[in-house]
Amino acid sequence: MGASMLAAAMLLGLVGCAAGPVIGDHLPEAAGGLPAGAPARPVTPYQYPAVHDMPPPRDTKPLSDEDQAKLEKELQATRDRQAAQAGDDAAADEEQPAPAKKPATGAKAGKTR
Repeated sequence: MGASMLAAAMLLGLVGCAAGPVIGDHLPEAAGGLPAGAPARPVTPYQYPAVHDMPPPRDTKPLSDEDQAKLEKELQATRDRQAAQAGDDAAADEEQPAPAKKPATGAKAGKTR
């Protein structure tokens, strides 16, 4: 009798892992089932991303050393142009006089700490 009980317990343990209707959904709350106000399970199971699927090979090839050097030179030239343009804008701003500040008036002007 002990061996048959052990086999039945193992069988119930395996059945609990099987995909299908969840037994806990049909048990009363006192026996470990879901409470009365629990939301229903979704009709279709959640779709998980295919993590082992490999993306297709790329159509483009990696840059050669010459192409990489050419792009770096173009990028540096663009940076230099922008820096020169920003320097011209800053110099133009310095040539214009700054607006004069108005003297402070009112109750806060006379207070010092």
